[in-house]
Amino acid sequence: MAQINDPSSSNAYGSPTPLLSCLSDDIQVQQEQDTGEGAAAQHLVHKIADRNIANQACSLVLAFSNLTYEAKISCKLNWSFLPRFNMINKEPAETKVLLYDISGEAYEGQILAVMGASGSGKSTLIDALANRISKGSLKGLITLNGEPFDSRLLKTISAYVRQDDLLFPMLTVEETITFAAELRLPRGISKIDKKKRVEDLIVQLDLSDCAQTIIGDEGHRGVSGGQRKRVSIGIEIIHDPIILFLDEPITGLDSTSAYAVVKVLQRIAETGSIVIMSVHQPSFRILNLMDQLLILSKGQIVYGGSPSDLPLFMENLGHPVPRDENPAEAILDLICDLENSSDGTSSLVDYNRMWEKKEDHTTRSAAVERPSGTATKVPEFANPCWIEVWVLAKRSLLNSFRMPEVFASRFVVTLATGLIVASLCWRLDQDSLQGNEDKLKALAFVTISILFLTGDGAAMLFLEKNIMLRETSHNVYRKSSYALSEGLTWIPCLLILSLTYSAITFWGIGFGDGLPARFCIYSAIVLAELWAANSYLMIVVGLFPDATAGLVVLVATVVYFFFFSGALINRDHIPAYWIWYHYLSPAKYAYDAFLQTEFVDSTRCYSRAIESFDHTKLAGVSQELKQQVLRGFGEVLGMNITASKCMRTGAQVLKLIGADDLSIWASLLINFAWSFFFRVLFFVILLFSGNLKRK
Repeated sequence: MAQINDPSSSNAYGSPTPLLSCLSDDIQVQQEQDTGEGAAAQHLVHKIADRNIANQACSLVLAFSNLTYEAKISCKLNWSFLPRFNMINKEPAETKVLLYDISGEAYEGQILAVMGASGSGKSTLIDALANRISKGSLKGLITLNGEPFDSRLLKTISAYVRQDDLLFPMLTVEETITFAAELRLPRGISKIDKKKRVEDLIVQLDLSDCAQTIIGDEGHRGVSGGQRKRVSIGIEIIHDPIILFLDEPITGLDSTSAYAVVKVLQRIAETGSIVIMSVHQPSFRILNLMDQLLILSKGQIVYGGSPSDLPLFMENLGHPVPRDENPAEAILDLICDLENSSDGTSSLVDYNRMWEKKEDHTTRSAAVERPSGTATKVPEFANPCWIEVWVLAKRSLLNSFRMPEVFASRFVVTLATGLIVASLCWRLDQDSLQGNEDKLKALAFVTISILFLTGDGAAMLFLEKNIMLRETSHNVYRKSSYALSEGLTWIPCLLILSLTYSAITFWGIGFGDGLPARFCIYSAIVLAELWAANSYLMIVVGLFPDATAGLVVLVATVVYFFFFSGALINRDHIPAYWIWYHYLSPAKYAYDAFLQTEFVDSTRCYSRAIESFDHTKLAGVSQELKQQVLRGFGEVLGMNITASKCMRTGAQVLKLIGADDLSIWASLLINFAWSFFFRVLFFVILLFSGNLKRK
């Protein structure tokens, strides 16, 4: 099995291992007295200055041997957000070998390129080396200088650059790398040193000309694809990692941009890092920048060695490379032909094994001698939680402020919705039966419209979640810090939207007799429901991988919230098997609170006897005839019913509707409690569904 040590083992916190002793020449041990975690901790932080390989006490070698990875493939539905309950189809799954008996070494100061056609296992091997495959699924041994990897140490000394560039679109190149420095470098490093590190890295990545240019997206012009890729590399190497993994970093780039990216990777390797990247089909000049090649076919090695030896390998194989042809293209063409043949690439795999035995491949992965020294503790995070929350909130708000059209559209929708509701129900009659019935309908419309006011933020939230999953996979910050910062950054927006919507609908429709005290209560109810709806949106974002499926579920469930709120169907008429959803709906508590705010006066009359004839066949008869009918009813019932007799007080209205089970304050507090609970549930979902490792 892949040997990834448990951080709780004695080796993780006892005497320093040979590996840590070797790394101590490259790593500055930064002592911080107050990390916010309750105790002093030592932080491993790479020196800001460039490292000189020649002066190092030892050279680092990442070795891997006999790596085999089998994945189960089935047609069952994959509910990624419920991994423990993913048992919809219990038919036996087909097992496919993605890696088979892969061995090799990657050296400090060099680029190891994993090459092959689509489906050859390039990305799978990168994931295996980067500890992105779950324990128990991967067989074989991975070591650094002869020592099995410690998973916590690996997160500290390595970085992983994904194929897709997930970046905040409205931040500049310099701001993007600066925020990465604030999150990845401990606060023991001064702001001046952090700024110097950012400036040096921008120069190293050849990004000086676009340092003040925004990243950009489909709607905003920004940096080029090659520059964007270099920014993605920059935010991952800001802490100067020893090992850099990259999954197809030049895919989709033009030849000039691709060459510039690999040239940057060469400079990174020359400063003392191990660079391991996957590549599909490099050009000839890009091939010359690479130090070692590992070419795969269907999960097996068909060539392992220097790019300069590849033509000789092909010639000895009986397939010489023409003088003007790219050796990488030649061997990929050969692999394609063999894969389509009956025997496959087995002959090429066997020949490569003989080639490796024939060549003098001396290993440099032996463990170094264990020296004595003090204990070294590998930290889990570089900064305390409060710093993470502050930096994440600042980054998110800055990105949002650069897109005023997003908030403007949200504000315009809120304004327009409020004006439509207010104009439709303008100054409703407070003392007539018809006016109060219209008021019930207006409150129902207010309740449902609030649920949709923040749904447009889903697209940006999905982007931020994916960025968070990438960053937290290497312990850049805590998931709890992200969940907390998201809640805080929404507060200003929710306050503005709720006050705007409340002012228009409250005064326009004439709720609460226009009393300022009732307006404050009304605004609090709007805010509580809006906050609960926004928090529920976060749950949907956490559960689903993309906005398309998430928005469909969001709209459907929000509509269900309203269906069961009691506004359409009286609470007492909801079937027993659905009543639980009634009490789960935030719309129920908002609607009840609105009703109680409006019909709070238990002595005020909201329906008089004479109004009972409205909307009936007797509506057009004379007042005298209506009074005679009322007297007749009174004689039958044994009571005096006059035209002005009150038939329905505020308390009776609430009881009739089924909104009398909770007080205003109880409903208000429950919706705020729902908001908090939804946020906590969002955090729990992130904990269980945010694992980027393969099974």
